[in-house]
Amino acid sequence: MSAIISRGRLKLLSHRLRERLWVKPLVICLLSIVNVFVAKLADDTDLAQFMPAISADSIESLLSIMASSMLVIATFAVGSMVSAYASASSTATPRSFRLVIADDVSQNALSTFIGAFIFSVVALTAVKNDYFESAGLFTLFILMAAVFSIVILTFLRWVDRIARLGRLGMTIDVVEKATADALKRRRDAPTLQGVAKRSQDTVGNAVFATTVGYVQHVDIAVLQACAEKGQGRIVVTALPGTFAAPGQALARVSDSPDGNTAIDCEQVIQSFLIGDDRTFQEDPRFGLVVLSEIAGRALSPAVNDPGTAIDVIGTLVRLFVLWNDSGAQEEDGAPKYDRVEVPELALMDLFDDAFTAIARDGAGTVEVAVRLQKALRSLALVGDSAMRGAAAYHGRLALARTERALNLPEDVATVRAVAALAQSAALEQTG
Repeated sequence: MSAIISRGRLKLLSHRLRERLWVKPLVICLLSIVNVFVAKLADDTDLAQFMPAISADSIESLLSIMASSMLVIATFAVGSMVSAYASASSTATPRSFRLVIADDVSQNALSTFIGAFIFSVVALTAVKNDYFESAGLFTLFILMAAVFSIVILTFLRWVDRIARLGRLGMTIDVVEKATADALKRRRDAPTLQGVAKRSQDTVGNAVFATTVGYVQHVDIAVLQACAEKGQGRIVVTALPGTFAAPGQALARVSDSPDGNTAIDCEQVIQSFLIGDDRTFQEDPRFGLVVLSEIAGRALSPAVNDPGTAIDVIGTLVRLFVLWNDSGAQEEDGAPKYDRVEVPELALMDLFDDAFTAIARDGAGTVEVAVRLQKALRSLALVGDSAMRGAAAYHGRLALARTERALNLPEDVATVRAVAALAQSAALEQTG
């Protein structure tokens, strides 16, 4: 039960709810209904003698106009949002759909339009049935004016947003932000507040997945509780983003060197949330993969848009500079979960996710090949030894692909010259 109500699971659930398009409209609809009945409370006070008289007919007319117009605008909003979602999936990558649909401005706009429609229908029904007295009618008029103002401001803001929603540039920005947030969280807690994995030895009993899918969340707090209860240790072997299947170990548990354990393995399995898709929140590598996919699609013969690939390369450089930021927070003192060992992300794996596909698909495009070598040179200049090694390796690999793909000797010479500068930068920083 603790695996269900733990703080980590609740936080993950809140993020999932934000991605659901129906959540905010439902909340706003309920608030709209409540607001109508709040106006009735004014009739039970002495405010009527201080309030001007408002004709019920005028309120009915305004509510009728609002009810009819809000339904049309809500329908228009849904159609525009669906078109934007389809555009994001077709021009960028289907993996970006989850981020585009979670756009706060669009969700707020749709919620406001539907909420205003529900408010006007409920209020109109109440007014026609003489539910309000003079104070209630005036209060309802004030609420109606406030709803009108909110609708107008929301519509103006949403029109500006919908003009860009689903466009390739905005999709790249949204993916970059989600990836940056995930990278910062993992940079500040490289072992998820557990203990760094001490060795590659496979000590302990393996706990296997029971379903097929991707690990979306690892509840380290629950694993710590299991380890403390069983007086043992748990080594996580499947980080978020790992593809899990029966027969593949999620973790290894032990309470003695010989591998015996009293830890509840079923509880350990429940600590790993496995779903059909990878997510951005706790899987920084997924964001890099999605950006690489966007560049790969742009470099396909059907699209032939090297400018987008160059834009993505610049985005990747910003993300790796963020990952290497010397101002990153370090885990202070003893780890919070000292009985759970968690492997850190390998920088080489991050580079593979980001640059391998771009180097392969852009090998035959000289401007992309040159920009990729310059990007790797920049990372070699600002990074630590691990980043310099990864940049040098991928620079050599990209050059080898380019030499095979380009036919014009002058183009090959241009890329070689830039690659030589990148390799020399890596060597200079190492020296």
